[in-house]
Amino acid sequence: MQENFGHYSVLLEETVDSLRVKPDGIYVDCTLGGAGHSNLIASKLGEKGRLIGIDRDEYAIGKARERLAKYANIVTLLHGNFVDAASMLEEIGVTQVDGVIADLGVSSFQLDNADRGFSYMQNAPLDMRMNRQESFSAYDVVNTYSEKELAKIIDMYGEERFASSIARKIVKYRSENKPIETTFELSDVIKSGIPAKNKIDGPHPAKRTFQAIRIEVNGELDVIADCINGMFPLLKKGGRMSVITFHSLEDRIVKHTFLEKTVGCSCPKDFPVCVCGKKPTGMVVTKKPILPSERELEENPRSRSAKLRICEKL
Repeated sequence: MQENFGHYSVLLEETVDSLRVKPDGIYVDCTLGGAGHSNLIASKLGEKGRLIGIDRDEYAIGKARERLAKYANIVTLLHGNFVDAASMLEEIGVTQVDGVIADLGVSSFQLDNADRGFSYMQNAPLDMRMNRQESFSAYDVVNTYSEKELAKIIDMYGEERFASSIARKIVKYRSENKPIETTFELSDVIKSGIPAKNKIDGPHPAKRTFQAIRIEVNGELDVIADCINGMFPLLKKGGRMSVITFHSLEDRIVKHTFLEKTVGCSCPKDFPVCVCGKKPTGMVVTKKPILPSERELEENPRSRSAKLRICEKL
């Protein structure tokens, strides 16, 4: 089913069910977005429960406040980057929680809101900032990065095999014409860097490059492990952290960061006995990630790359 504000919450039931919500528990949604996950969590809480929602996008905060209005007495909304979630909770006196979720994808209403500049399907100024209070935008990446830097991020974050060609076309266009200012301008330049036969089938030719630039603008990969490592100690015993990813690099970071929680002793293998005293702090619940159902894929094609991983506090 389509969520309010043009937002579809991916793996909605699976994510909220994974938390095993208790009516009097405290839960944190680190990436509030359209508040779909938060709305379902709040509906399961009693008067003594609490939901804390965090988002770096003030627009999302405003929309979430409208949507969660009927739960206002148990909901706290905070504006900020989820990498700072632990310190933000400390500031409001929260030191332990029962569950944490993070949906690392860009919100549907951010993609569909043309003036945000996230989408190659709608013409808009190049922007892609999740937090519009920050000055660094897609315009800066596209028009100031060197050809080598552009090729690197398009290859690494977009996993685009024509990264070098696309980067060369971007630099050539901006040097011979003018700065690239809109999403359609960028999309056209990207297309010119991809061989014709490779533009016939598959995803939109600009999809991978737009994804790469968005990740670079918002530093999305840099903060994932820090957020997990910051929030995991706040979980009560048996509490769970559930993270949805949309990109292989994101998923790899989450997988490895969760696995680190399952490792105890870090002494050298040739030590006869453990002297570090370290014990596992977590248990990975999902040996393989949970994927969207066929029904969800039909309803929301954007969920195709989503993966949900869950780790429980020991």
